[in-house]
Amino acid sequence: MKSLDLAIAERATTRRSPHSRAPEVPHSLAEKAYDLLVRKITRLEAEPGSVLVERELMEEFGIGRTPIREATQRLAIERLVNHLPKRGMFVSEITATGVQQIYEFRLMIDGHAAWFAAARATTGQVNDLAQLHKSLVRATEDDDIDEYVACDRRFYQVLASAAHNTLLADSIPRVFNLHLRLWFFISRRIGGWHEIAQAHEVMTRDVVAALQWRDPTKAKDAMETYVTGRLLDIKKIL
Repeated sequence: MKSLDLAIAERATTRRSPHSRAPEVPHSLAEKAYDLLVRKITRLEAEPGSVLVERELMEEFGIGRTPIREATQRLAIERLVNHLPKRGMFVSEITATGVQQIYEFRLMIDGHAAWFAAARATTGQVNDLAQLHKSLVRATEDDDIDEYVACDRRFYQVLASAAHNTLLADSIPRVFNLHLRLWFFISRRIGGWHEIAQAHEVMTRDVVAALQWRDPTKAKDAMETYVTGRLLDIKKIL
């Protein structure tokens, strides 16, 4: 098994699943800056508590000051960045209180999204989620962390859409990056990402099965069991 740092550093050479979404072309420089910063922060290339220097980011990304500033302001709203007056922009710290709040929120919205999806998802959405589960398993087997993250993001997007509740659909993608950073944080501490990826795949398998059975209770239970497990994992580390 490759180390997490090596897996992140290597560019995936395996083919992408037709069921995962190809990387989107940013609609603007601000969107491009946002995507690059999300990757840098969630993968802990920018350490928690570190300062984000506009000049350095401009040089690293090849993007001007205004798009960088717009991206950091957006990330501040999403709580990945803290703006401290007269001091600058800092990557948010990972604290026990913050982690507790993130997972409490995820228990509410992810669990209910799974519940509603089991009752409301279209056949096409259920099939998409089933294929994404298979893609997640394949990405783990291929040691392809970029593909895994893309499929995981898409899984939650489809699940949120399948709940047919616009407020849930807005909330889940926004909290995803907070969850993703903690996922990488746990992976770094335990020395690899495959173990928690496989635990995640138990959840995706069980949620998909519950949606196929149209069983909201089982879908919600599967999601809440997974989220609770990740909270226990990170509490052991902090």
